[in-house]
Amino acid sequence: MAGNAGCRFAALCCLALWSFCSTSPAPPAPPPPPTLRPGFPVPISPKNPGVRRAARLGVYSYNNSSNDLFLFKESQIQTAMVQVVRGLKYMLHVDIGRTVCEKREHSNLDNCHFQRNKSLQQVLRCYFEVWTMPWLHKADVPVALCH
Repeated sequence: MAGNAGCRFAALCCLALWSFCSTSPAPPAPPPPPTLRPGFPVPISPKNPGVRRAARLGVYSYNNSSNDLFLFKESQIQTAMVQVVRGLKYMLHVDIGRTVCEKREHSNLDNCHFQRNKSLQQVLRCYFEVWTMPWLHKADVPVALCH
């Protein structure tokens, strides 16, 4: 799930193995770029399904801790990074907007539209860190900062 960076790293490993096992002399494969070391955050597409799920978990965390009468939902994922650390740690910059759904309704965010009333419209910029361990069906949001 690390996206293209993980594929590039795997391709470099395969190339190194192939050049080692090849009978014809070939120059050694170059070392992987320093940004592709295991455990380091790598950029990932905001459209990645794991990123979108992580953003939604961040929004749930924000909604549970805010005093706003209305629910917020993600309007745009600005940037996303992922790091492999006993699971996947997503680091996301997300814009969230106030919806027409009130908190007491316990609405599904997919069915909540953004506020149309100008005086109630609000967009917040958030930074979420979401740690997922899919094999344990566990997720945690240790950081949810919005302003």
